[in-house]
Amino acid sequence: MNRKYKAVLFGNGTMGERHRKFFEYSGVQFLKIFDLEDLDSAGNLRTSLADEFVSNKKIDFAVIASPATTHYQYAKLCLEHGVSVFVEKPLATSGDQAQELVDLAIRNNVILFVAQSECFNSVFLNFRKHFMAELGAVENAARSFRDAARMRECANSSFRLEFRREHKYSARCRDVNVALDLLVHDLSLCLSMFCYDDLKVEQFTISKNDDRAQMQISIVKGAHAGAELNFIVDRNSDIDVRTISVEFAKAEGSPASDYSVSLAPHNENGEVVHISDSLENEHKFFLKLMAGACSEWGRRAAQSAANAVKLATIQ
Repeated sequence: MNRKYKAVLFGNGTMGERHRKFFEYSGVQFLKIFDLEDLDSAGNLRTSLADEFVSNKKIDFAVIASPATTHYQYAKLCLEHGVSVFVEKPLATSGDQAQELVDLAIRNNVILFVAQSECFNSVFLNFRKHFMAELGAVENAARSFRDAARMRECANSSFRLEFRREHKYSARCRDVNVALDLLVHDLSLCLSMFCYDDLKVEQFTISKNDDRAQMQISIVKGAHAGAELNFIVDRNSDIDVRTISVEFAKAEGSPASDYSVSLAPHNENGEVVHISDSLENEHKFFLKLMAGACSEWGRRAAQSAANAVKLATIQ
């Protein structure tokens, strides 16, 4: 990286420290770290303090890793001042707020990047490549039939995906429910494969303690109409698991077998081990965006993150 960027950090907890260390390793200079000592008696960042700093310093981007309920406030402040934003998931706590931030970034011609690291998980990227190729093979097989009825039967050979994400209790991220904490990860994975406008939420339930949620989505339009997407998330589970399971309808032209993929390995205690290149990849992509590359991809990714919030808050 040739240019030496200057940044500000909101929140120096677990994720804030990880992001800061990587960016510093890449040559980024942090001019200010807003953390606990900058909060008022109600636990909120003193707006005047942040506004004065962001207004008067030449900052290239802000890293927002504060509690989720503050993401919208800090991101809006920075975007309004023409400062690009790298923000932890979720982008906001409502669909309207998330969309407002996306529109604001476009209007002010700055970058809005949501750090949903699973989208950069090499295991998922490999899964997506092969799964979408399988679906393409089914579509090609359908086109090979001269008989219209047989072509429709093959083309409509459907599939079911189950996204499951569970881990044991943690005190982190308790300011939002499990949908905004965990479900947004798998919704973002889904939205990297299928169009938001083609989806319909059929069922969505969240437990009374906000720790477990299930969602069922149907693909109702487009090439994959008729497919079913199921999501299960639990942040107070007895197990650690991050999987995507594939089940194909057994029509002629369908892939031969069902299968399941774990998005992360487990240690000897059976606990999920985060794949380090997920975080590294998302930081590298953000710096590419800052350098002027992949701008259209960046806008689509930001919109996808906003759409994930819309789905996670649809109730």
